[in-house]
Amino acid sequence: MTLADEEATLALGARIASILRPGDAIALHGDLGAGKTTLARSILQALGLEGEAPSPTFAIVQPYEPPETRIPVWHIDLYRLEDPEEARELGLDEARRDVAMLIEWPERLGAGLWEDALRLHLSIAHKQDAGGAGRSAARRLTATIPPAWETRWPPA
Repeated sequence: MTLADEEATLALGARIASILRPGDAIALHGDLGAGKTTLARSILQALGLEGEAPSPTFAIVQPYEPPETRIPVWHIDLYRLEDPEEARELGLDEARRDVAMLIEWPERLGAGLWEDALRLHLSIAHKQDAGGAGRSAARRLTATIPPAWETRWPPA
């Protein structure tokens, strides 16, 4: 799917928030600047978070609890992890049943990413201008949908 601009990304985030529940994990893949944090923030906003969510790059895990958000959710940024074993210390497996997780840089988990995680791959959609180069605000989103999400994806 193509997200034409930031407004389209925000709208997708709102639709995802409407179907998100504790126990869900969403793995956000993509290069720097691909829109992972924008999509995560739009989901959090649609879950009721007021103001802008801080990036969890340094904290690694930024938890949110009701009434701040409709459901408990952890926004996780694994960029700074160097070894998948470091993730064990975060308690992700233990928390998973009670919270929804939005995970940036999930590839840092190695084989530890759960099979039932919804995998969203974001990339910048390039457009050609008169000089043959250019960038667009558009993003391309590719979803890998596990059985646990088949009845919910794509969100209406």
